Amino acid sequence: MTTPDIAARRVLGACAALVVGSLALTACGGDANATDNGKGGKNSPKASTAQILISAKDGSTGASINATGVKVSGGRLTEVRMTTAESGQTVAGAISADGGSWKPKRQLERGTKYEIDATAKDSGGRTTTTRSVFTTVTTANSFIGTYTPDNGTTVGVGMPVSFKFDKSITDRKAVQSHITVDSSSGQQVIGHWFGDQRLDFRPQEYWKAGSRVTLKIDLDGVQGAKGVYGVQKKTVSFTVGRSQVSTVDADTQTMTVVRDGRTIKTVPISTGDPQHTTYNGQMVISEKFRQTPMDSRTVGLGNAYNIPDVPHAMRLTDSGTFIHGNYWYNKANPPFGREGTSHGCVGLADVQGGQGATSAKWFFDNSITGDVVIVKNSPDKTVAPDNGLNGWNMPWSAWTAGSAL
Repeated sequence: MTTPDIAARRVLGACAALVVGSLALTACGGDANATDNGKGGKNSPKASTAQILISAKDGSTGASINATGVKVSGGRLTEVRMTTAESGQTVAGAISADGGSWKPKRQLERGTKYEIDATAKDSGGRTTTTRSVFTTVTTANSFIGTYTPDNGTTVGVGMPVSFKFDKSITDRKAVQSHITVDSSSGQQVIGHWFGDQRLDFRPQEYWKAGSRVTLKIDLDGVQGAKGVYGVQKKTVSFTVGRSQVSTVDADTQTMTVVRDGRTIKTVPISTGDPQHTTYNGQMVISEKFRQTPMDSRTVGLGNAYNIPDVPHAMRLTDSGTFIHGNYWYNKANPPFGREGTSHGCVGLADVQGGQGATSAKWFFDNSITGDVVIVKNSPDKTVAPDNGLNGWNMPWSAWTAGSAL
């Protein structure tokens, strides 16, 4: 699952496509800001036929941080200089090989005033210049979506595409219609809104093993709420790996691991005790930690436990359910395969530091994010579809009913 610090590195689209041609460009050549080498008069040289067009109109606010750029018709760009108005710092960019366009090398900052000065020549060598001073869309007037999975990753068959927006979305149809998810498997993929800030996509059944999923985000300039516009424009793709679905049976305290339709291992486990039962249902591994602290106070269980180094931990719910290694069990009376002793997690035999050849280490090493863990025969309720990446627990009819399209 993409965490906020990770999302900060990529959710604004450090690798976002800077598509100049995708927005209507404002023709500025020949206006009050443009000059040429003509002196006027009957015998003066003709004005340049080159027309410079800057996508962000002079004096405008709310300019795109992705699609701002320069184009020219009837000539070639010879020089473009873009700076931040406050500091005068140059914004790196490049003129295309044919001289027809220029764009910044990196995504612009939100809420920042910029200046662009562009010069072009026509076929007769006559020059023209154009200037535009504008401000990009502000943080207050824009929204972003933190999404999972990451570009280029390989995930299990249960991994949905999940967006969490930093502002409430009132025009869900507009936003959802500008996000498309397609699979090489040909499976139909439908979006479902959990409230006004989360949008998940999945097919009716698990993804087909080996398929490639492509996510196209075209939210730049899309109004998600009154006066609030999207700023993301990029394409993300990920690969679905082998199929692995592991079923935990709370009656027998065992877990059966099935890969590509074949049982590869049966593992003794320990689910929640009678006072702290484990959720039933289909749960997706969203994060993996070779070692992580767990403090009962963070999940509302008082001072029940505080373990600084839980090994081989994999998150199953946002509320704190993990499948993880357990080294603090009673060595004289191991619970695995016999009884539930945890506070709601699924425990596997392990050693402190996680270096031994244990059941927990084997399962950790043989699992990837997006793998499915199903719990059955627990006295607890079925996990909520929005508690983690667990929308598979919602019937398809209810899932499609939650789409804005």
